[in-house]
Amino acid sequence: MLTPTFSYIEMIKPLLFLFVFFTQFPSYTLQGDIIDNLSAHFKAGNAKEIAANFASSVELIVIDDEDVYSKAQAEQILRNFFSKNPPIKSSVIHLINTNPNFRFGILSLHTKNGKFRVSITLKKSSNAFFITELRIEPDK
Repeated sequence: MLTPTFSYIEMIKPLLFLFVFFTQFPSYTLQGDIIDNLSAHFKAGNAKEIAANFASSVELIVIDDEDVYSKAQAEQILRNFFSKNPPIKSSVIHLINTNPNFRFGILSLHTKNGKFRVSITLKKSSNAFFITELRIEPDK
């Protein structure tokens, strides 16, 4: 009776290929897009984690108030927004990620007090993306 012979190396080759693929291209395979991560922070109402992605100064537009703020000031304004409008749900409705130095996303943010449209502009600096503009407007 002949038993099939196989090499463990032949069995491991596909796994080895996947391992090499995932370790060689981490930004495309293992990391979610920053806009998806920000959407999760908006859903949680986590101003601190959102602010961790702010540039040193950020143009912040919240409903009718618009100005350029420091990272700390923008975080406080965002925290106040979340305290007045506790988030229920956030989803990405538009994403531009084709430029390696620029990201833009639009979120639909549902809160206890209504629905908002959140526009996020990020620019790359020192191999990381930072929010340069954040706009929160009532959804029509």
